[in-house]
Amino acid sequence: VQLQASGGGLVQAGGSLRLSCAASGRSLSRSDYAMGWFRQAPGKEREFVSGISYRGGRTIYVDSVKGRFTISKDNAKNMVFLQMNSLKSEDTAVYYCAAEQTIGLPAQEASQYEYWGQGTQVTVSS
Repeated sequence: VQLQASGGGLVQAGGSLRLSCAASGRSLSRSDYAMGWFRQAPGKEREFVSGISYRGGRTIYVDSVKGRFTISKDNAKNMVFLQMNSLKSEDTAVYYCAAEQTIGLPAQEASQYEYWGQGTQVTVSS
């Protein structure tokens, strides 16, 4: 599975961005791949942000983004999205999409994911 993340950019605090992750090489839903979004800020470890089950019926979020971010999946297009609203300066990071083969809830540990996109920079100015 190859993953390509896009949609990052520079936005003012309170603004919105929509990240996209395009998968190729394998159907995410037919191959039972749950998807996750992670982020890594300078000098910090990569952290889990949100995940969605392979059929898209179940989602999870880290507490800091609950109510602001929404993860979704378009299985027909083999894509995953992260809608980010009410952005804060602390959301500034490189965001990565990742794929984990599981029929359960997506893991929050990066080590569980097999495939990673290249990352897209999100910068929120205060």
